[in-house]
Amino acid sequence: MIISIASGKGGTGKTTVAVNLALSLKNIQLLDCDVEEPNAHLFIKPRIRKEEKAYISVPEVDETKCNYCGKCREVCAYHAIAVLSESNGKKGSVLIFSHLCHGCGACSLLCPQGAIKEVNKDIGVIEIGEKGDMQFVHGRLNIGEAMSPPLIRQVKEYINPTRTVIIDAPPGTSCPVITVVKGSDFCVLVTEPTPFGLNDLILAVEVLRKIQIPFGVVVNRSDIGDGKVESYCKQENIPVLMKIPFSREIAVSYSEGTPIIKKDVSYQDKFINLYLNICAIKE
Repeated sequence: MIISIASGKGGTGKTTVAVNLALSLKNIQLLDCDVEEPNAHLFIKPRIRKEEKAYISVPEVDETKCNYCGKCREVCAYHAIAVLSESNGKKGSVLIFSHLCHGCGACSLLCPQGAIKEVNKDIGVIEIGEKGDMQFVHGRLNIGEAMSPPLIRQVKEYINPTRTVIIDAPPGTSCPVITVVKGSDFCVLVTEPTPFGLNDLILAVEVLRKIQIPFGVVVNRSDIGDGKVESYCKQENIPVLMKIPFSREIAVSYSEGTPIIKKDVSYQDKFINLYLNICAIKE
């Protein structure tokens, strides 16, 4: 089973849930796909055994072959190519905006002159390791890179189907999150009982319903704020899988980089029950 852990907004405790759930179960693989700011490793402290560069294919134009017809510009859905045609005796030019390129390959495939080839552009790194019996993979996007989905997809290529896979997603409801949760068997939405938490939970629920992925909710800091999140879940028939109270002990544990279950072993049973609740819904 592939379980993604997501949230409509940052700071809800998504990584806390992902890490502690992973440490509470057996035969687990944990993927940290929040590649812009991965932090699961700070709690897992895995032994990294392998590091691989991640690339995206971007176009490179041979202007000795190019006649500046503009076909590459026409087929690029992301406006990553600009073509300046020849005029008034001045030679034309092709501009490539690599940060906009999604690496689809349409320009090189459809260039009538065969003037475009694809070259690898370094976008980040993937690190693979383990902590005890747990397999661990995460990606780190290079500073300044505009798009994380290409790296997220490459991290997900390491999914081990023989294990229960837990994926820590980035916050929000945009393309990176959709790239992560796509293909999941179940998604856990971590929220908090505040107006902001409810607003962004509603957005995340709409996304998951649109892409038809089963989901449930974990309410973190459940004894602060108001009861509108739980009322919304009841109204929308969304299962509340677990509640985590607002606790100084949990906050201190987090700041020290120590998983909750290491400080309070009773939470291991609670996270195991979270997993059992997910399995019951899937059945």
